[in-house]
Formats: sequence, C-alpha cells, structure tokens
Amino acid sequence: MAEKPFNVLFLCTGNSARSIMAEAIMNRVGAGRFKAYSAGSMPTGVVNPRALALLKAQNYLTGCVRSKSWEEFSGSDAPRFDFVFTVCDNAASEVCPIWPGQPMTAHWGVPDPAAVEGGEAQIGVAFANAYRMLNNRISLFVNLPLASLDRLSLQRRLDAIGEISDRPASSH
Repeated sequence: MAEKPFNVLFLCTGNSARSIMAEAIMNRVGAGRFKAYSAGSMPTGVVNPRALALLKAQNYLTGCVRSKSWEEFSGSDAPRFDFVFTVCDNAASEVCPIWPGQPMTAHWGVPDPAAVEGGEAQIGVAFANAYRMLNNRISLFVNLPLASLDRLSLQRRLDAIGEISDRPASSH
C-alpha cells in the first residue's frame, strides 16, 4: 500500500518567482513522496515571466502554475500541510495563518531575483542562483530520514537547511 505523500507549502509575499520555483522543484524532486503547493500573503496574481522561462528551460510542466493567495489554503477542503517553508524574508516576518495539523515550519530565505536590476545577464544569473539554492535545499530535505527523526531533531535539520550558504562554486 502506497504511503500518502507529505504536503508541503512554500510561502512568499508575491508568489510569483521563488515560491513558484520551489513548488515545481519539490513536485519533481519529491518523486511522489511529496506534493508541493505555493502561495503568497499578497500575491501578484502573475507568475514572473523569467521564473516561468527558467522552469520551461529545465523541462518542468508549467501549465498549472499560478500566483495565488495563502487564503486559498485556509478552508476546510484545503490540503493539510506537513511542512510549511517561507522562502522570502518578508513572508518570514509576517503573521502567518494557523495551519491545521501543526505542520513543521522553517525559513529558507532566498534573495529575490525579481528585485535585481541590471542587464539581462545579471537578472538571468539572479534567477539561476535562486533556482540552484532552492533545488539544493529541497534535495537535502527530500533525502532526510523522516521516519527516523523525532520532531525536535527534524526541526533542527529543517532550520539548518535554511542556513546553508549557497554561494556559487568558484571556478578554478
């Protein structure tokens, strides 16, 4: 009998880039063990075109991706979340709704690529870096021995993942 997948919610203020990328990454990397969602406290209502282009270039299915409010997940028919991660500093400092079922939470802050100003190359690097950071953290998370960790140990691991320095490797 197949186990029920863990439900994971990624939160950001605008739900247009980082949380959208995290949702897509988790749904791929989680390989059926995790079901990801994303939302924002003040959603823009539009997925950032650069985030969408990056996901398409990495062969993600993007047809169902959309910017939405976290209120969409507050009703009685909403999924019960096992994990809730904030990926932007604004959402981490906001008062989040109380999620039923006491999900594990952590802050995995990632610099906002949509806020980067400059040429196409600089902006492209910012989106690539955000994607890489999220992919690294999510990959670490899905490989945790969840069944053998108590809540306190798991919380420490989740917090540690959010503190990992994701500087690009220097080329030699």
